[in-house]
Amino acid sequence: MDNSNIRVGLLAYGAIGHEHNQAIKAVENLRLAAVCDTNPERIKAALEISPDAKSFTDANEMLTSGEIDLVIVSTPPNSHYQWAKAALEKGIHVVLEKPMALNTVQCDELLALAKEKNLLLVVYQNRRFDADFVTMQDLINSGAIGELFNYECFVGGYSKPCSYWHSDAEVSGGAIFDWGSHFIDQVLALIPEAVQHVSGINHNRVWDHVTNADHAQVTITFTGGKQALFVNSDLAAARKPKFYALGTKGAIVGDWDLSAAPNVADVPAIITLFKEDGTSEVISLKKVEPFAFHKSIGEFLKNKTPMSINPQQSRDVVAIMQLAEDSALAQGNLVKPALLLR
Repeated sequence: MDNSNIRVGLLAYGAIGHEHNQAIKAVENLRLAAVCDTNPERIKAALEISPDAKSFTDANEMLTSGEIDLVIVSTPPNSHYQWAKAALEKGIHVVLEKPMALNTVQCDELLALAKEKNLLLVVYQNRRFDADFVTMQDLINSGAIGELFNYECFVGGYSKPCSYWHSDAEVSGGAIFDWGSHFIDQVLALIPEAVQHVSGINHNRVWDHVTNADHAQVTITFTGGKQALFVNSDLAAARKPKFYALGTKGAIVGDWDLSAAPNVADVPAIITLFKEDGTSEVISLKKVEPFAFHKSIGEFLKNKTPMSINPQQSRDVVAIMQLAEDSALAQGNLVKPALLLR
């Protein structure tokens, strides 16, 4: 790779591919050089934004074309390992959609290969840049609630799950993996401490047209006694808050904006700070720099500026989810974190 723009290839072009395309267009040092998808309508949509990109219907052909320096893999999770390994072996930097892979063996192989080849391997943990999370994290880091010791996060409602790959456990990894890849990543960003044990529960009680659990829960206990709870539910007739953080001097609640439609999961939560004197205050959301993750890619590859997203963190998110699935098979028994690097 020379000093010109980093040539990016998009492998699969759905809604998230469109997001990547817009970011690449807006960020200095990046240029969309190629797009690959088996659906000609998706190729057409990509070229409307980046008309100079070359189009491919075969992923291997794009990876061997010599047209790209970096590939963004947006295929379903059970193929992330396959395509990341193929790209790294060809000397191509890799950005993966979450999760990195479906088990730590695959993650560790990819990390070792990237290190051997001196290539970038990183997961697009885009929810780390959400305005509501950034606002809550800033409050916690500033000491607004004292020391955080208990944290809960929730996503879902009461609705029939879709029949796409997101609801197919063999493809997505299951309900814990699907949204846990986002929310457990946020947990580890808020509580960067060693994990004592993990437990998980999966319920399959109502929706029998899919293989994902219709209610999933993960509890993470850290060595100092702090705890975090993540719930993903399609059986929650009453939603819990998106965020619920307890500290030694206050609390933060991130309430779902139920006036938003149709998908509240993509709408920032309403952040309220509860103080130790009994008063509360709704906090204005922080302004988030657009395309910060994509800008950091260019800065890392051009200037070796460290990225805020660390591939080892994404690997440990997979480890926790894998441990939670193991625990769920044992009816919620505690599992020691042997898979973790933390």
